[in-house]
Amino acid sequence: MASPGGSGSYSSGCSSLKNSGWEGERETMEQRKRKRMQSNRESARRSRMRKQQHLEGLSAQLEQLKKEKEEMNRNIGMTTQLLMKVEGENAILRAQVGELTNRFNSLNEIINFINSTNYILWDHSHETQIFNDCGLMDAWNLNQPIIASADNHMLMY
Repeated sequence: MASPGGSGSYSSGCSSLKNSGWEGERETMEQRKRKRMQSNRESARRSRMRKQQHLEGLSAQLEQLKKEKEEMNRNIGMTTQLLMKVEGENAILRAQVGELTNRFNSLNEIINFINSTNYILWDHSHETQIFNDCGLMDAWNLNQPIIASADNHMLMY
């Protein structure tokens, strides 16, 4: 028969089995928790490393783009200066074309006048001499250079 002490020892043994089962499960849960925490820490560390690498890549890209921008600005500046120089040269050439056109027209008028009035006399060296209405000889220097200045857009002979 069962003694009261015997039944008591059975229940305490049963409760200690329950406690040891519970304790083992609790240790397993804490071990899983620690493992999960460690895994989360490692994942966070990898995430921070990826973020850092991404930021470093963006910084390097930013520096490269700044260099490219500076180079483009230099190129734009040089191109603008070249454009201004070419525009100045074109203005000079346009002024020279205008003056040459005027000189050409004047020369044609002179030739037409000479042909119509027969005032041409030939000297011994076969150079053309032109006399004006007063009978004085005018020397026509047709080989004058035309010089245009970009500063004041004036023509000089």
